[in-house]
Amino acid sequence: NDIKKTNFTKVHGLPDITPLVSSVQETPEPIPTTVKGTIPTWIHGSLLRNGPGKFEFGNQHYNHWFDGMALMHRFQIEDGQVTYRSRFLCSDSYTQNSERNRIIVSEFGTLALPDPCKNFFQRFLSRFEMPKPTDNASVNFVKYKGDYYVSTETNYMHRVDPDTLESKQKVDWSKFIAVNGATAHPHFDPDGTAYNMGNSYRNKGAFYNIIRVPPERDGPEDTLEGAKILCSIAPRDKSKPSYYHSFGMSENYVVFIEQPIKMDLFKIVTGRLRGKSLNEGVYWDPNQETIFHLIDKQTGKEMPVKYYTKALSTFHQINAFEQDGFLMLDMCCSDDGQSINNFLIQNLRQSGEALDEVILKLSLPFPRRFVLPLNITSETLLEQNLNTRPDSTATAVCRTKNQVFCTFEDLHGEDLKDYGGLEFPHINYARYNTKPYRYYYGCGFRHLVGDSLIKMDLESKKFKVWRQPDLYPSEPVFILSPNAVEEDDGVILSVIITPVKDKSTFLLVLDAKTFEELGRAEVPVNIPYGFHGVFNSSA
Repeated sequence: NDIKKTNFTKVHGLPDITPLVSSVQETPEPIPTTVKGTIPTWIHGSLLRNGPGKFEFGNQHYNHWFDGMALMHRFQIEDGQVTYRSRFLCSDSYTQNSERNRIIVSEFGTLALPDPCKNFFQRFLSRFEMPKPTDNASVNFVKYKGDYYVSTETNYMHRVDPDTLESKQKVDWSKFIAVNGATAHPHFDPDGTAYNMGNSYRNKGAFYNIIRVPPERDGPEDTLEGAKILCSIAPRDKSKPSYYHSFGMSENYVVFIEQPIKMDLFKIVTGRLRGKSLNEGVYWDPNQETIFHLIDKQTGKEMPVKYYTKALSTFHQINAFEQDGFLMLDMCCSDDGQSINNFLIQNLRQSGEALDEVILKLSLPFPRRFVLPLNITSETLLEQNLNTRPDSTATAVCRTKNQVFCTFEDLHGEDLKDYGGLEFPHINYARYNTKPYRYYYGCGFRHLVGDSLIKMDLESKKFKVWRQPDLYPSEPVFILSPNAVEEDDGVILSVIITPVKDKSTFLLVLDAKTFEELGRAEVPVNIPYGFHGVFNSSA
């Protein structure tokens, strides 16, 4: 076991964050906020965020953080002023659960119990039905063909009005292409072409699919028309495909990371029969290596060379770019992949020593770079480090003509460990995605949720931090300033929440260059800790 113990959290006496993972009321009409400091008047638009906001119906509670009902948030910024509104997504899951005041639709970590109104035989038979996928799209806001959708990882998304947050239409990926779901983290080419990934389950087992969605609509009712599967990749074990939350993309390649967080399809399919929820079929296999698959975006061809590294888990990539015959893949990784099952609501609501116990089991996420040599031929020497990039400590060694084993380099110094590593990474995506870049932003994780904001300089490996007691920031979102010249000319937006009664929730605006606070907009309502979001510019 080569996991460095230093990569596990060593903090004690952390505060109870139960209010951050508790149900709240929606605020469907815009309300004013109190601005302190100055919010730049050049910011025109709205920060749209998504995440769970309701964790029970009647006396039934969800088990996992990912199960809570989607609550959408909108901070509209105009002329230095901010309004806030929020709305629960009117998904079928939300509507059916609300009507019956109990959990009708199963979620990732919660199995819906058989309907007590049915007779014994009907309840018995219902155990043999395949669980229907949820449309509780609580992970992110995504954009296809100029429209905003909220997304989770099933086949269902909801098209929403980005101004009112009203649900417009439920859209099913499987009506357009043969997939059973798609991630909530698509990538975009400069022309608006979207790339995503989704699994399909066929008679021959599972496949990973690369999806491309065109940038243009053919008509006003258009949703995912024209979506195509670029490439299908067979898992190492077709009955136990890997779980993935996102993927990497460079200028010419989609990079799929097949990690040893595995989904046991037999356990998942028979879960209802055994009274087990979907997450019980997801497990970490530290004895398997991680595999990087490269797919040519133009041809849809899977590259014959596969890149391997030791077992690691990743939720979010930072960036990927090609330079001098190498593909640099930057991502936040942990040496242990059990964290997905640590985010049970009962864990998030612990306090005192019980909370310390939960935290001690968490492997910290760290930003790392893999350097993948692209020009492998039958002449390439075996057992030699092919990474010739100066100042890079990553290695890439050919084991056979189609297998390269890689080790990473850290994209941080030792001092990042004091802040709990880094997750929820963000860059100046509009100008630097798929290109060499210098800065990334993220949350430090000394707790189960982010408790600091960090800006890392890749040249010096030094970072700037925004952190204040009892305040928990969301994923930082970078907005480019109007006459930006340098990469970090702009601001960072983050929603700051607190479990402490006498402190307020607020939208924070930081100068991205100095990482100093410019202003904040205090919101008079509670907001739970959310997942992801986007800035919708109206400029």
